[in-house]
Amino acid sequence: MNLTIRRCTESDLHTLRDIGIETYGDTFRSMNTAETMQKYLEEAFNPQKLLAELTTPGSTFYTIFEDDVLMGYVKINEFDAQTDIKDPAALEIERIYVKKEFKGKRIGTKLMEFAIEQARQKGKTYVWLGVWEKNTSALEFYKKHGFSEVGKHFFKMGDELQTDFVMKRGV
Repeated sequence: MNLTIRRCTESDLHTLRDIGIETYGDTFRSMNTAETMQKYLEEAFNPQKLLAELTTPGSTFYTIFEDDVLMGYVKINEFDAQTDIKDPAALEIERIYVKKEFKGKRIGTKLMEFAIEQARQKGKTYVWLGVWEKNTSALEFYKKHGFSEVGKHFFKMGDELQTDFVMKRGV
C-alpha cells in the first residue's frame, strides 16, 4: 500500500468539506434524526467555518491517500485551537475519519500513529480527544490505541446536546 499523508491548505477546502460530510454522515446518520444530521452537517461543514478552521493557528488538517485516492483525514489542534483542555503540553485529535470503503484496512490506525508522532515531534506529553458515548466502535478503537477515559464534555449536534467521553494517552 503506497500511502501519503499530506497537510491541507486553503485550496483543499472543498475536498475537506466533501469528505467531512461523507464520513460524518456515514458514521452518525443511523444514530441521529435526519433533521439533527442535516442541521449539524450544514453548520459544521459550512465553507466559511471550515476555512476559519483551516486558517486558525495551531489547527491542522491532514488527508491520507493511496496513490491519488482520498481515504480519510485527521484534524489536530494545539494551544488555543484545542476545543476543551487547552493544555500547551497536549495535542488534541479533534477529528479522525476514514471513508467507509477503507474501514478495516488500518487507515484509521495510520492516521492515529501520524497524529501521535506529530505530538512527539512537537514535544507534547499527551494527546486527547472527545468521542460520543454512543460511538462504540470509536471507543473500542481508541482504547485499543491506549486511550483511557478522563472525563466528559458536551457536544452540540444540531439542536441536541450529546455527551462525549474525554480520553487521553501519553505519547
